[in-house]
Amino acid sequence: MAGGSFGPAGVAKERAEQYQGRLTLSVIITCIVAAVGGSIFGYDIGISGGVTSMDGFLEKFFHKVYEKKRHAHENNYCKYDSQGLAAFTSSLYLAGLVASLIAGPVTRIYGRRASIVCGGISFLIGASLNASAVNLAMLLLGRIMLGVGIGFGNQAVPVYLSEMAPTHLRGGLNMMFQLATTLGIFTANMVNYGTHKLQPWGWRLSLGLAAVPALLMTVGGLLLPETPNSLIERGLTEKGRKVLEQIRGTENVDAEFQDMADASELANSIKHPFRNILEKRNRPQLVMAFFMPTFQILTGINSILFYAPILFQSMGFQGNASLYSSALTGAVLCFSTFISIATVDKLGRRVLLISGGIQMIICQVIVAVILGLKFGTNEHLTKGFSAMVVAFFCLFVLAFGWSWGPLGWTVPSEIFPLETRSAGQSITVAVNLLFTFIIAQSFLSLLCKLKFGIFLFFAGWITIMTIFVYMFLPETKGVPIEEMILLWRKHWFWKRIVPGIPEEFDDSLEMGQSVAKITA
Repeated sequence: MAGGSFGPAGVAKERAEQYQGRLTLSVIITCIVAAVGGSIFGYDIGISGGVTSMDGFLEKFFHKVYEKKRHAHENNYCKYDSQGLAAFTSSLYLAGLVASLIAGPVTRIYGRRASIVCGGISFLIGASLNASAVNLAMLLLGRIMLGVGIGFGNQAVPVYLSEMAPTHLRGGLNMMFQLATTLGIFTANMVNYGTHKLQPWGWRLSLGLAAVPALLMTVGGLLLPETPNSLIERGLTEKGRKVLEQIRGTENVDAEFQDMADASELANSIKHPFRNILEKRNRPQLVMAFFMPTFQILTGINSILFYAPILFQSMGFQGNASLYSSALTGAVLCFSTFISIATVDKLGRRVLLISGGIQMIICQVIVAVILGLKFGTNEHLTKGFSAMVVAFFCLFVLAFGWSWGPLGWTVPSEIFPLETRSAGQSITVAVNLLFTFIIAQSFLSLLCKLKFGIFLFFAGWITIMTIFVYMFLPETKGVPIEEMILLWRKHWFWKRIVPGIPEEFDDSLEMGQSVAKITA
């Protein structure tokens, strides 16, 4: 972390309290346009499960699964157990993992907008290939291009939002990415509900419509202003100041501009950010960059969202009923994001993460108990118990949507100093996509082998991650993005690892908690 009299140790707090500015129309517009990048991620999550449950798609590309699905005596938990079918979903995330590591240097050297545009173009190509696929190789190539788009988009968009937002509203504005993701999921579910009736070619329309958010992301990336942080880091100091004045709605930006300049000076002295991020003083951020996305995936949410129609069909929901149920969970996820946006900068990150974790644990355990007692391998749930399962799925998704869903992206994107920010976000995205790939590839097999126990498996992980947040994650609410280093120096555990600061600044973290009120 750069700035002030601390050099790499951090920015002086007195200067942060001088930050001026307000929420301007310019910031609102740019954040909305940029957040559309999240919709490509959400659209794919929502579209995959619906498409893989469509008879026309299965008959053309996965005929063995199609036959198993039609076999009345097949084990309910194992009808869709196919590594090939799982690879259709998971291949995208493996490609995204590789792309996110390439996106880090691109984002740092050429700017946040460059990565956003690259992501949009790649996703547009992938959507076109998928919609016109005539064989499995073409289908998988399209999925790989979609993965490249997601790798670049997920790397650049959260960083862009964090850098454009004023400190006191950073959490809410950063969550525009998650809101766009949930809107993408809900839109995909509704598209699947409609195209399911257009047999046998409806799946092509579902996959092809991914071009719409990709086009919006590409055009938006071309029209958006670059962040002042990125401009200053790349030597465009005057332009960076003008953008900062524009988005803050005032010419009195000396304090914030100087902090960015100091951070940029240090960032430019770091030639190898991935090597730098391994240094002891960056250890807490590195730990969070690994565990926050890991835990986000190990909630089991992606399994539910990827395979919701398959999951509901396995439980006895027929055709339209399974798609309707998955659309309902998508709508709940979208709604719950608004709760997080409204409360994250008031209640803080820790309260939402811990309370959301507790609610998710309860829901997963109850679903496991219902399935264990009332759902056999060759029998279906009654309507009453089916409704209960859907209700608790919705409560689970609700809790995820206002806790780990948005905050799994928000927290890592706001804690890194400028010199390692792009590298840190690359690690976050890569870890997220790695575990998304692992879960997507293994979930159908795990469902077949563990049956209802799969939900207890995820409940166990949620318990671990809730304890992790309580013990190791400090509250980042109201702390300027260039001063996060002070959080680790005050934390009961991390202060043993992160180098100390001069005694006269030891109380500066508490002073900084008032920044949100001052800038408001």
